Amino acid sequence: MTRTVWFNCCAGVAGDMLLASLIDAGADRLAVMDAWGALGVDGFAATWEQVQRCGVSSIWTNIAVDDHRHEPGHDHAHLHRPAGDVIALIEAAELPRPVGQSAVAVYRALADVEAAIHGMDPDTVELHEVGALDSILDVVGVCAALHSLGIERISYSPIAVGHGTVRTAHGMLPNPVPAVSRLLADSGARTVGIDTTMELSTPTGVALLTVLGESCGPMPSMSVESTGFGAGTADPPGRPNVVQAIIGDTSSGTRPDGGRPCHLVEANVDDVTGEVLAHTIAALIAVGAHDAWATPIVMKKGRPAHTVHALCDDARFDSVRQVLIAETGTLGVRATPLGRWPQQRRDDSVEIEGHTIRVKIGDNRVKVEHDDALAAAEALGRPLRDVISLAETLGRQLMS
Repeated sequence: MTRTVWFNCCAGVAGDMLLASLIDAGADRLAVMDAWGALGVDGFAATWEQVQRCGVSSIWTNIAVDDHRHEPGHDHAHLHRPAGDVIALIEAAELPRPVGQSAVAVYRALADVEAAIHGMDPDTVELHEVGALDSILDVVGVCAALHSLGIERISYSPIAVGHGTVRTAHGMLPNPVPAVSRLLADSGARTVGIDTTMELSTPTGVALLTVLGESCGPMPSMSVESTGFGAGTADPPGRPNVVQAIIGDTSSGTRPDGGRPCHLVEANVDDVTGEVLAHTIAALIAVGAHDAWATPIVMKKGRPAHTVHALCDDARFDSVRQVLIAETGTLGVRATPLGRWPQQRRDDSVEIEGHTIRVKIGDNRVKVEHDDALAAAEALGRPLRDVISLAETLGRQLMS
Protein backbone atom coordinates (compact mmCIF):
# COMPACT_ATOMS: atom_id res chain seq x y z
CA MET A 1 0.00 0.00 0.00
CA THR A 2 1.58 3.28 -1.11
CA ARG A 3 -0.53 6.35 -0.36
CA THR A 4 0.07 8.82 -3.14
CA VAL A 5 -1.00 12.37 -3.88
CA TRP A 6 -0.96 13.81 -7.38
CA PHE A 7 -1.26 17.58 -7.74
CA ASN A 8 -2.84 19.01 -10.87
CA CYS A 9 -1.11 22.36 -11.41
CA CYS A 10 -2.76 23.33 -14.70
CA ALA A 11 -3.46 26.83 -13.32
CA GLY A 12 -0.17 27.22 -11.47
CA VAL A 13 0.85 26.50 -7.90
CA ALA A 14 1.49 28.37 -4.66
CA GLY A 15 2.07 27.19 -1.11
CA ASP A 16 -1.33 28.32 0.16
CA MET A 17 -3.07 26.60 -2.75
CA LEU A 18 -1.30 23.30 -2.03
CA LEU A 19 -2.23 23.52 1.64
CA ALA A 20 -5.87 24.30 0.87
CA SER A 21 -6.12 21.44 -1.63
CA LEU A 22 -4.88 18.98 1.01
CA ILE A 23 -7.30 20.38 3.60
CA ASP A 24 -10.15 19.99 1.09
CA ALA A 25 -8.99 16.40 0.46
CA GLY A 26 -9.22 15.52 4.14
CA ALA A 27 -5.99 16.60 5.85
CA ASP A 28 -6.24 17.15 9.61
CA ARG A 29 -6.60 20.88 10.26
CA LEU A 30 -5.65 20.43 13.90
CA ALA A 31 -2.38 18.75 12.89
CA VAL A 32 -1.56 21.76 10.74
CA MET A 33 -2.41 24.18 13.54
CA ASP A 34 -0.33 22.16 16.02
CA ALA A 35 2.64 22.37 13.64
CA TRP A 36 2.20 26.14 13.39
CA GLY A 37 2.02 26.36 17.18
CA ALA A 38 5.27 24.42 17.50
CA LEU A 39 7.08 27.20 15.62
CA GLY A 40 6.56 29.51 18.57
CA VAL A 41 5.61 32.54 16.47
CA ASP A 42 2.60 34.75 17.00
CA GLY A 43 0.86 37.68 15.40
CA PHE A 44 -1.10 35.75 12.78
CA ALA A 45 -4.51 34.21 12.25
CA ALA A 46 -5.51 31.62 9.67
CA THR A 47 -8.82 30.39 8.34
CA TRP A 48 -9.88 28.08 5.55
CA GLU A 49 -12.81 29.47 3.60
CA GLN A 50 -15.09 27.82 1.06
CA VAL A 51 -14.98 29.84 -2.16
CA GLN A 52 -15.76 29.57 -5.87
CA ARG A 53 -13.10 29.89 -8.56
CA CYS A 54 -14.69 30.09 -12.00
CA GLY A 55 -17.53 27.88 -10.76
CA VAL A 56 -15.29 25.33 -8.99
CA SER A 57 -15.98 24.98 -5.26
CA SER A 58 -12.65 25.10 -3.46
CA ILE A 59 -10.90 25.98 -0.19
CA TRP A 60 -8.92 29.20 0.21
CA THR A 61 -6.18 29.49 2.84
CA ASN A 62 -6.48 32.96 4.38
CA ILE A 63 -3.49 33.84 6.58
CA ALA A 64 -3.66 37.32 8.13
CA VAL A 65 -0.72 38.88 9.97
CA ASP A 66 -1.14 41.50 12.70
CA ASP A 67 1.17 44.24 11.44
CA HIS A 68 0.63 46.35 14.58
CA ARG A 69 2.53 43.84 16.72
CA HIS A 70 5.76 44.62 14.87
CA GLU A 71 7.77 47.54 13.63
CA PRO A 72 5.69 50.53 12.56
CA GLY A 73 5.54 50.97 8.84
CA HIS A 74 6.52 47.37 8.07
CA ASP A 75 4.29 44.60 6.75
CA HIS A 76 5.45 41.71 8.94
CA ALA A 77 4.06 39.19 6.47
CA HIS A 78 6.67 40.36 4.00
CA LEU A 79 9.69 41.05 6.21
CA HIS A 80 12.69 39.26 4.79
CA ARG A 81 14.82 36.87 6.83
CA PRO A 82 18.21 35.20 6.35
CA ALA A 83 17.74 31.63 5.16
CA GLY A 84 19.73 30.32 8.12
CA ASP A 85 17.26 31.96 10.53
CA VAL A 86 14.26 30.35 8.84
CA ILE A 87 15.90 26.91 8.88
CA ALA A 88 16.93 27.34 12.53
CA LEU A 89 13.34 28.30 13.42
CA ILE A 90 12.00 25.10 11.87
CA GLU A 91 14.73 22.89 13.32
CA ALA A 92 14.10 24.25 16.82
CA ALA A 93 10.36 23.51 16.64
CA GLU A 94 9.01 20.32 18.22
CA LEU A 95 7.56 19.03 14.95
CA PRO A 96 7.04 15.40 13.95
CA ARG A 97 10.35 14.30 12.45
CA PRO A 98 9.04 13.86 8.86
CA VAL A 99 7.37 17.28 8.98
CA GLY A 100 10.49 19.07 10.16
CA GLN A 101 12.79 17.25 7.73
CA SER A 102 10.55 18.01 4.76
CA ALA A 103 10.15 21.69 5.65
CA VAL A 104 13.90 22.11 6.14
CA ALA A 105 14.60 20.39 2.82
CA VAL A 106 12.28 22.84 1.04
CA TYR A 107 13.97 25.86 2.61
CA ARG A 108 17.46 24.55 1.93
CA ALA A 109 16.51 24.27 -1.74
CA LEU A 110 15.11 27.80 -1.71
CA ALA A 111 18.27 29.06 -0.01
CA ASP A 112 20.49 27.34 -2.57
CA VAL A 113 18.49 28.83 -5.43
CA GLU A 114 18.48 32.36 -4.03
CA ALA A 115 22.20 32.11 -3.20
CA ALA A 116 23.02 31.03 -6.74
CA ILE A 117 20.97 33.88 -8.18
CA HIS A 118 22.56 36.54 -5.97
CA GLY A 119 26.05 35.05 -5.66
CA MET A 120 25.85 34.69 -1.87
CA ASP A 121 26.25 32.04 0.81
CA PRO A 122 23.06 29.94 1.21
CA ASP A 123 22.93 30.43 5.00
CA THR A 124 23.16 34.21 4.87
CA VAL A 125 21.19 34.99 1.72
CA GLU A 126 18.11 37.08 2.50
CA LEU A 127 14.78 35.43 1.72
CA HIS A 128 12.20 38.02 0.78
CA GLU A 129 8.74 36.72 -0.17
CA VAL A 130 9.68 33.09 0.60
CA GLY A 131 11.06 34.13 3.99
CA ALA A 132 7.90 35.92 5.02
CA LEU A 133 5.88 34.52 7.91
CA ASP A 134 2.96 33.53 5.70
CA SER A 135 5.30 31.56 3.40
CA ILE A 136 6.88 29.77 6.37
CA LEU A 137 3.41 28.82 7.57
CA ASP A 138 2.52 27.57 4.09
CA VAL A 139 5.59 25.31 3.90
CA VAL A 140 5.24 23.88 7.41
CA GLY A 141 1.47 23.56 6.94
CA VAL A 142 1.79 21.59 3.69
CA CYS A 143 4.35 19.24 5.27
CA ALA A 144 2.09 18.71 8.30
CA ALA A 145 -0.95 18.10 6.08
CA LEU A 146 0.93 15.51 4.02
CA HIS A 147 2.03 13.78 7.23
CA SER A 148 -1.51 13.74 8.62
CA LEU A 149 -2.73 12.04 5.43
CA GLY A 150 0.02 9.42 5.56
CA ILE A 151 1.30 10.40 2.11
CA GLU A 152 4.30 8.32 1.02
CA ARG A 153 4.68 9.45 -2.59
CA ILE A 154 4.09 12.81 -4.28
CA SER A 155 3.78 13.46 -8.00
CA TYR A 156 2.52 16.42 -9.97
CA SER A 157 1.43 17.55 -13.40
CA PRO A 158 3.38 19.93 -15.63
CA ILE A 159 3.35 23.33 -13.91
CA ALA A 160 1.60 26.32 -15.49
CA VAL A 161 3.57 29.56 -15.78
CA GLY A 162 2.77 32.99 -17.22
CA HIS A 163 4.90 35.56 -19.03
CA GLY A 164 5.81 39.24 -18.87
CA THR A 165 6.98 40.72 -15.57
CA VAL A 166 5.89 40.65 -11.93
CA ARG A 167 6.57 43.05 -9.07
CA THR A 168 8.74 41.66 -6.23
CA ALA A 169 10.84 42.95 -3.34
CA HIS A 170 13.69 43.26 -5.87
CA GLY A 171 11.55 45.26 -8.29
CA MET A 172 10.10 44.12 -11.61
CA LEU A 173 11.36 40.65 -12.54
CA PRO A 174 10.68 38.29 -15.45
CA ASN A 175 7.70 35.98 -15.13
CA PRO A 176 8.35 33.23 -14.07
CA VAL A 177 10.70 34.78 -11.53
CA PRO A 178 14.35 33.59 -11.47
CA ALA A 179 13.86 31.38 -8.39
CA VAL A 180 11.01 29.51 -10.09
CA SER A 181 12.87 29.06 -13.37
CA ARG A 182 15.97 27.76 -11.56
CA LEU A 183 13.93 25.33 -9.44
CA LEU A 184 12.28 24.04 -12.61
CA ALA A 185 15.63 23.66 -14.35
CA ASP A 186 17.29 21.91 -11.42
CA SER A 187 14.44 19.40 -11.06
CA GLY A 188 13.72 18.82 -14.74
CA ALA A 189 10.05 19.55 -14.12
CA ARG A 190 7.91 20.28 -17.17
CA THR A 191 5.83 23.41 -17.67
CA VAL A 192 2.74 24.63 -19.50
CA GLY A 193 2.72 28.22 -20.77
CA ILE A 194 -0.43 30.25 -20.12
CA ASP A 195 -1.11 33.53 -21.92
CA THR A 196 -1.26 35.75 -18.85
CA THR A 197 1.03 38.16 -17.00
CA MET A 198 -0.15 36.82 -13.62
CA GLU A 199 2.44 35.10 -11.44
CA LEU A 200 0.82 31.68 -11.67
CA SER A 201 3.54 29.72 -9.86
CA THR A 202 5.45 31.00 -6.85
CA PRO A 203 8.87 29.89 -5.57
CA THR A 204 7.27 28.44 -2.43
CA GLY A 205 4.79 26.33 -4.38
CA VAL A 206 7.32 25.15 -6.95
CA ALA A 207 9.88 24.32 -4.24
CA LEU A 208 7.35 22.20 -2.34
CA LEU A 209 6.59 20.20 -5.48
CA THR A 210 10.08 19.80 -6.88
CA VAL A 211 11.76 19.03 -3.54
CA LEU A 212 9.13 16.70 -2.07
CA GLY A 213 7.74 15.32 -5.33
CA GLU A 214 9.18 12.25 -7.03
CA SER A 215 7.89 12.71 -10.56
CA CYS A 216 6.29 15.20 -12.91
CA GLY A 217 3.80 13.86 -15.42
CA PRO A 218 0.28 12.53 -15.88
CA MET A 219 -1.75 11.22 -12.98
CA PRO A 220 -0.45 7.76 -11.98
CA SER A 221 -2.71 4.73 -11.94
CA MET A 222 -4.32 4.63 -8.52
CA SER A 223 -7.41 3.71 -6.57
CA VAL A 224 -8.72 7.22 -5.83
CA GLU A 225 -9.76 7.82 -2.22
CA SER A 226 -10.31 11.59 -2.05
CA THR A 227 -9.81 14.79 -3.97
CA GLY A 228 -9.64 18.46 -3.09
CA PHE A 229 -9.30 21.90 -4.67
CA GLY A 230 -7.12 24.68 -3.25
CA ALA A 231 -7.94 28.19 -4.46
CA GLY A 232 -5.60 31.02 -5.31
CA THR A 233 -6.47 34.51 -4.16
CA ALA A 234 -7.28 35.80 -7.65
CA ASP A 235 -10.35 34.69 -9.57
CA PRO A 236 -9.59 35.34 -13.25
CA PRO A 237 -12.42 34.78 -15.75
CA GLY A 238 -12.46 31.69 -17.93
CA ARG A 239 -9.97 29.64 -15.92
CA PRO A 240 -10.40 28.17 -12.40
CA ASN A 241 -7.43 29.37 -10.35
CA VAL A 242 -7.07 26.17 -8.32
CA VAL A 243 -4.67 23.34 -7.54
CA GLN A 244 -6.31 19.92 -7.51
CA ALA A 245 -5.07 17.22 -5.12
CA ILE A 246 -5.99 13.59 -5.85
CA ILE A 247 -5.14 11.03 -3.18
CA GLY A 248 -5.14 7.27 -3.55
CA ASP A 249 -3.25 4.01 -3.44
CA THR A 250 -0.84 3.38 -6.32
CA SER A 251 -0.08 -0.17 -5.20
CA SER A 252 -3.60 -1.60 -5.18
CA GLY A 253 -3.76 -2.47 -8.87
CA THR A 254 -3.08 -6.15 -9.59
CA ARG A 255 -3.42 -8.41 -12.59
CA PRO A 256 -6.17 -11.05 -12.58
CA ASP A 257 -3.50 -13.71 -11.92
CA GLY A 258 -2.12 -11.84 -8.91
CA GLY A 259 0.78 -10.12 -10.64
CA ARG A 260 1.54 -6.44 -10.26
CA PRO A 261 1.63 -4.18 -13.34
CA CYS A 262 4.96 -2.57 -14.20
CA HIS A 263 6.91 -1.18 -17.16
CA LEU A 264 10.07 -2.34 -18.88
CA VAL A 265 11.84 0.85 -20.02
CA GLU A 266 14.67 0.42 -22.55
CA ALA A 267 17.08 2.32 -24.76
CA ASN A 268 19.73 1.20 -27.26
CA VAL A 269 23.05 3.07 -27.03
CA ASP A 270 26.24 2.62 -29.05
CA ASP A 271 28.33 5.56 -27.81
CA VAL A 272 28.34 5.11 -24.03
CA THR A 273 31.33 3.88 -22.03
CA GLY A 274 31.21 1.06 -19.53
CA GLU A 275 31.70 3.52 -16.68
CA VAL A 276 28.68 5.55 -17.78
CA LEU A 277 26.60 2.39 -18.15
CA ALA A 278 27.44 1.35 -14.60
CA HIS A 279 26.58 4.80 -13.28
CA THR A 280 23.30 4.82 -15.23
CA ILE A 281 22.23 1.50 -13.75
CA ALA A 282 22.96 2.79 -10.24
CA ALA A 283 21.05 6.03 -10.96
CA LEU A 284 18.02 4.10 -12.22
CA ILE A 285 17.93 2.04 -9.04
CA ALA A 286 18.29 5.22 -6.98
CA VAL A 287 15.12 6.77 -8.46
CA GLY A 288 13.03 3.70 -7.72
CA ALA A 289 13.52 1.13 -10.49
CA HIS A 290 12.98 -2.40 -9.18
CA ASP A 291 15.92 -3.57 -11.25
CA ALA A 292 18.20 -2.21 -13.98
CA TRP A 293 20.74 -3.92 -16.23
CA ALA A 294 22.51 -3.76 -19.60
CA THR A 295 22.85 -6.38 -22.32
CA PRO A 296 25.26 -6.35 -25.29
CA ILE A 297 23.71 -6.14 -28.78
CA VAL A 298 24.80 -5.57 -32.36
CA MET A 299 23.16 -2.66 -34.14
CA LYS A 300 23.01 -1.75 -37.81
CA LYS A 301 26.25 -1.83 -39.77
CA GLY A 302 27.63 -4.29 -37.26
CA ARG A 303 28.17 -1.70 -34.51
CA PRO A 304 28.58 -3.15 -30.99
CA ALA A 305 26.16 -1.54 -28.55
CA HIS A 306 24.14 -2.10 -25.40
CA THR A 307 20.49 -2.08 -24.40
CA VAL A 308 19.89 -0.47 -21.03
CA HIS A 309 16.81 -1.89 -19.28
CA ALA A 310 14.89 -0.75 -16.19
CA LEU A 311 11.87 -2.35 -14.52
CA CYS A 312 9.62 0.07 -12.63
CA ASP A 313 6.10 0.74 -11.38
CA ASP A 314 3.88 3.23 -13.19
CA ALA A 315 4.43 5.86 -10.48
CA ARG A 316 8.19 5.75 -11.10
CA PHE A 317 8.01 5.61 -14.88
CA ASP A 318 8.60 9.30 -15.54
CA SER A 319 11.60 9.51 -13.19
CA VAL A 320 13.16 6.37 -14.68
CA ARG A 321 12.63 7.62 -18.22
CA GLN A 322 14.22 10.99 -17.45
CA VAL A 323 17.27 9.39 -15.82
CA LEU A 324 17.75 7.01 -18.75
CA ILE A 325 17.69 9.91 -21.20
CA ALA A 326 19.86 12.23 -19.10
CA GLU A 327 22.57 9.71 -18.24
CA THR A 328 22.96 7.97 -21.60
CA GLY A 329 22.11 10.83 -23.97
CA THR A 330 19.81 8.51 -25.90
CA LEU A 331 17.51 10.12 -28.45
CA GLY A 332 14.54 8.01 -27.39
CA VAL A 333 13.25 5.28 -25.10
CA ARG A 334 10.61 2.60 -25.41
CA ALA A 335 8.42 1.00 -22.76
CA THR A 336 6.55 -2.30 -22.56
CA PRO A 337 3.80 -3.02 -20.01
CA LEU A 338 4.56 -6.17 -18.04
CA GLY A 339 3.51 -8.02 -14.91
CA ARG A 340 5.72 -8.99 -11.98
CA TRP A 341 5.22 -11.47 -9.17
CA PRO A 342 7.47 -10.42 -6.27
CA GLN A 343 7.83 -13.06 -3.59
CA GLN A 344 7.14 -12.27 0.03
CA ARG A 345 10.30 -11.43 1.96
CA ARG A 346 11.41 -9.58 5.04
CA ASP A 347 14.56 -7.72 6.03
CA ASP A 348 16.56 -8.88 9.03
CA SER A 349 20.18 -9.03 10.18
CA VAL A 350 22.66 -11.45 11.69
CA GLU A 351 25.82 -10.92 13.75
CA ILE A 352 29.22 -12.44 12.89
CA GLU A 353 31.91 -11.70 15.44
CA GLY A 354 30.51 -8.27 16.20
CA HIS A 355 29.71 -7.33 12.61
CA THR A 356 26.08 -6.76 11.58
CA ILE A 357 25.15 -8.22 8.20
CA ARG A 358 21.76 -7.53 6.62
CA VAL A 359 19.85 -10.42 5.08
CA LYS A 360 16.66 -10.76 3.03
CA ILE A 361 14.62 -13.77 4.09
CA GLY A 362 12.09 -15.34 1.73
CA ASP A 363 10.09 -18.55 1.87
CA ASN A 364 12.87 -20.71 0.43
CA ARG A 365 16.11 -18.76 0.56
CA VAL A 366 18.27 -16.26 2.40
CA LYS A 367 20.08 -13.54 0.45
CA VAL A 368 23.01 -11.82 2.15
CA GLU A 369 23.75 -8.12 1.62
CA HIS A 370 27.01 -8.25 -0.31
CA ASP A 371 28.48 -4.96 0.92
CA ASP A 372 27.94 -5.93 4.57
CA ALA A 373 29.50 -9.36 4.06
CA LEU A 374 32.47 -7.83 2.22
CA ALA A 375 33.09 -5.29 4.99
CA ALA A 376 32.96 -8.06 7.62
CA ALA A 377 35.27 -10.34 5.62
CA GLU A 378 37.85 -7.59 5.21
CA ALA A 379 37.69 -6.61 8.89
CA LEU A 380 37.96 -10.21 10.09
CA GLY A 381 40.52 -11.32 7.52
CA ARG A 382 38.28 -14.18 6.39
CA PRO A 383 37.31 -15.32 2.87
CA LEU A 384 34.20 -13.60 1.58
CA ARG A 385 32.52 -16.85 0.59
CA ASP A 386 32.93 -18.18 4.16
CA VAL A 387 31.29 -15.08 5.63
CA ILE A 388 28.41 -15.29 3.15
CA SER A 389 27.91 -18.99 3.90
CA LEU A 390 27.87 -18.40 7.65
CA ALA A 391 25.46 -15.45 7.27
CA GLU A 392 23.11 -17.61 5.17
CA THR A 393 23.20 -20.34 7.81
CA LEU A 394 22.36 -17.85 10.56
CA GLY A 395 19.66 -16.33 8.38
CA ARG A 396 17.99 -19.71 7.83
CA GLN A 397 17.71 -20.04 11.59
CA LEU A 398 15.51 -16.92 11.50
CA MET A 399 13.13 -18.37 8.91
CA SER A 400 11.01 -20.34 11.36
